[in-house]
Amino acid sequence: METKSLALVVLVVVAAAAMWEVQMAAAALTAAQCKQERDLAITACKPVVYGKLPSPECCQRVRVTHLECVCPVITSRIAALIDVNRAVRLIQGCGRSVPRHYKCGSITTP
Repeated sequence: METKSLALVVLVVVAAAAMWEVQMAAAALTAAQCKQERDLAITACKPVVYGKLPSPECCQRVRVTHLECVCPVITSRIAALIDVNRAVRLIQGCGRSVPRHYKCGSITTP
């Protein structure tokens, strides 16, 4: 799997974790701020793609990354690359719950 695909898989995990924690800020984040959040999440959580447990840094990124920065880059093709059940277990391991039937990157995204 190429590096770009791995990065997007990490984003799926982070997005799934962030999806129920959306907090509306007074002003929307800029494209540069969103890119920075995605880059930080990829760096912190990349070992998860290789079968490692999420580090404390990864869990922190999962808790603070904004949904509106991650979900728009998740396509159905990218989502098909991950084991959703494993992603949910990893997210729960970071102390977060995952709402049922939520689909980041789909038309059902709130």
